[in-house]
Amino acid sequence: MPSLEDLQLSTPDPSPADATVSIRGLQSGDDATAFRTLNEEWITQFFVLEAKDREVLGDPENTILRKGGHIYMLEQEGESVGCVALIPMGDGVYELSKMAVMPRWQGRGFGRKLLLHAIAQARAIGARSLFLGSGKKLKSAVHLYESVGFRHVPPEKLPPMPYTRADVFMEFPL
Repeated sequence: MPSLEDLQLSTPDPSPADATVSIRGLQSGDDATAFRTLNEEWITQFFVLEAKDREVLGDPENTILRKGGHIYMLEQEGESVGCVALIPMGDGVYELSKMAVMPRWQGRGFGRKLLLHAIAQARAIGARSLFLGSGKKLKSAVHLYESVGFRHVPPEKLPPMPYTRADVFMEFPL
């Protein structure tokens, strides 16, 4: 499995637009509208919003942050254009969830930046492993996860997945 440093070195050279890219943690009390909007956009483009989506996106402060989770927002030119969440499942296991990049900013390596940031942050907080559920329809996302070292696993190896759209299950030991 490639190291995080190897993956960062293999990322394409940043374009001039990347100079204004930053990633910050969403804090309790912050406006979570961008987190909700970014996720609702991709989910409704490919699937339908499910009950768990509405619960998490409607109140990320209580469903993620106050449970010890983390949300990271990628900003470009002062606008939130991407996000990802780490949701604690117990015993050092975190779900990598709600990762999105605004369509007009896709294809510039921002998803990879978010993913590598989330992995680094998971290591920094002492996580043992990450897991995710995705969809075969999301070929680019699945390829991205594979490219950084996520491995396909049977769904029964992971905590229960509340999304009917999930038909790809992956884990990343830290």
